[in-house]
Amino acid sequence: MEQISQHACHGGTLTYCRHVSETLGCDMRFTVYVPPHPEGEILPAVTYLAGLTCTEDNFTTKAGAYRLAAELGLMLIAPDTSPRGDDVPDDEAWDFGKGAGFYLDATESPWDRNFRMESYITGELNDLITAHFPVDRARQGIFGHSMGGHGALTLYLRHPDLYKSVSAFAPIVAPTECPWGHKAFAGYLGENRDAWAEHDACILMRRSSRAAARPTILIDQGLDDPFLEAQLKPDLFGEACFAVGQKLNMRRHKAYDHGYFFIQSFMEDHLRHHKAILRDD
Repeated sequence: MEQISQHACHGGTLTYCRHVSETLGCDMRFTVYVPPHPEGEILPAVTYLAGLTCTEDNFTTKAGAYRLAAELGLMLIAPDTSPRGDDVPDDEAWDFGKGAGFYLDATESPWDRNFRMESYITGELNDLITAHFPVDRARQGIFGHSMGGHGALTLYLRHPDLYKSVSAFAPIVAPTECPWGHKAFAGYLGENRDAWAEHDACILMRRSSRAAARPTILIDQGLDDPFLEAQLKPDLFGEACFAVGQKLNMRRHKAYDHGYFFIQSFMEDHLRHHKAILRDD
């Protein structure tokens, strides 16, 4: 792992990192915020997954999360959204290919060679963070925005032993029922709808046998979001949670859209949500 730069921030350190990913077959970048803490202490950590077209820098520079993370003693990890590089396949569209990894492992050529974001986030990156930063592997959460909200919900449901808390801003909750999901899943996973279902938060929730025992899920959605009706469909996730007894705090906000001003406005609530669940008992 190479440290690109390190910056003092609210008493802690923000580090930009780069490494050669064996999982993805390319160089990858991520940032890690380590709050001020006593020497030798291991910390709860929350991974943030960004949305379509984004990189690790969108959250790092726009979310306004680090002041409160320092106060709460939370590590924050922000990976890129897809593999990168000249040898990585791409698509001309902005919502597929580079910048649009959808946090799954592709099975269709040529995407299956590099687009293995689920394995990267939950495996290689997690191991790398553990090796180089003071993270408590038993106290990890995950959250995200839009495509990253889809990733946060599905990885939380698919890896219950890894992530103990989850939240999302304007997530794609039913990719099997929206244009963004149809395009991504057909490209990465082919036409097998059973494979699609394994990465749809609504379907995964309805299949869950542990829902009633899990902590509350927090979701914030702006009502002036231009993607609300066609792409995001939050009511479908509410119905799925209700069907299996999953506690859900779904908050809808007048006047807010899909961008980082919306995310900044409610970031404090999300960090406090994760801290309350990941507290050291």
